[in-house]
Amino acid sequence: MTDPAQLNTDVPHSARVWNYLLGGKDNFAADREAADYAVRLMPELILSARANRQFLGRAVRFLAGEAGIRQFLDVGTGLPTADNTHEVAQGVAADARVVYVDNDPLVLAHARALLTSSPEGATDYLAADVRDPQAILRAAATTLDFGRPTAVVLSGILNFVMDDAEARSVAAQFLAAVPAGSYLVISHPTTEVNGAAVEESMRQWNASGAAPIRTRTVEEIRGFFAGLELLDPGVVTCTAWRPDLEHPGITEVVSEFVAVGRKP
Repeated sequence: MTDPAQLNTDVPHSARVWNYLLGGKDNFAADREAADYAVRLMPELILSARANRQFLGRAVRFLAGEAGIRQFLDVGTGLPTADNTHEVAQGVAADARVVYVDNDPLVLAHARALLTSSPEGATDYLAADVRDPQAILRAAATTLDFGRPTAVVLSGILNFVMDDAEARSVAAQFLAAVPAGSYLVISHPTTEVNGAAVEESMRQWNASGAAPIRTRTVEEIRGFFAGLELLDPGVVTCTAWRPDLEHPGITEVVSEFVAVGRKP
């Protein structure tokens, strides 16, 4: 495994910006400036970040519970915060095994310290890029058994793969490596909500020198699930994916759309 590039605090990084939007402290002035500017353009961004985190918790809770999944490959995990994938999964099934993947050295430093595991389960962290699924799969195989159903979590990461064919290939390579009964979880920004503000926010982000980002349409997001059984309610704003009626959390419609599919 190769460590990611040296930490650069002068250019905003998505993991640290997301950490700031979630109320965390693991970020730098460039991250806060980029986030504050984006929020001025698109006030929903803070809600979107937090609603997406709540969706991830609901999806992982469903997968570890009702779906019986015991293995999770979480690519583009971001900085550790409350209700990380392993905490939610192992809260349902103590023997769940989770591998996190990210390419930010600050995430790496915190992951080594914070991503602990239940005695029955396991967690691991890989410093790698989503654009190299084969390297990720080879390294993750030391913790996960890809002969068993696995949830591949691509939350807020395919939007950094600018080319459509490459993004589809990334998702397809992960799915090809896991057996029937596995799941794919995706969240992705769209212009379905507050479209003009989303596009301007992304234009400014892309001009900052940070890793470029893009939106995709609902149909393009649905395309990542070709050949899978798309779970109800399909591709929807993240607050509409199987909301917890007892603890609804954020309910506003936001520009982050999500879906979960099962490999038949």
